[in-house]
Amino acid sequence: MRERKPRKPMAEINVVPYIDVTLVLLIIFMITAPLIQSGVDVDLPQADAQDISLEDLPNPVIITITKAGQFFIDLGNGEDDEPVTANEVLLLTQAVRKNKPATQVYIRGDKEVEYGKVVTVMAALKNAGVPNVGLMTENF
Repeated sequence: MRERKPRKPMAEINVVPYIDVTLVLLIIFMITAPLIQSGVDVDLPQADAQDISLEDLPNPVIITITKAGQFFIDLGNGEDDEPVTANEVLLLTQAVRKNKPATQVYIRGDKEVEYGKVVTVMAALKNAGVPNVGLMTENF
């Protein structure tokens, strides 16, 4: 009879099962990815915040965004609000803050205004050097 030689241990890793599992996972993710919603539904908490009286603040800058997307700026000087462009809002805000750096800036947006408009104004004010921008709301 023949003598059997003892086998040497293999030093190679068999990757075929790993490739099979990876392929199955890839197919599962490709099928389920379009089915997943991109947004998350959340119920935001309601909070009772203290009212800030505008009389207590020394002439804040109030930027109003209407439902139609028009910008108005109230510099606290008692003049009637006139529609202004987004660029004029930044220039007027920068001018006021240059003279009075502690001036607060608030955005009062209509509830039906596009969210992107408010974010764009906030980002532009941040780039213009306004460290804090407040959002004005009504009490519920």
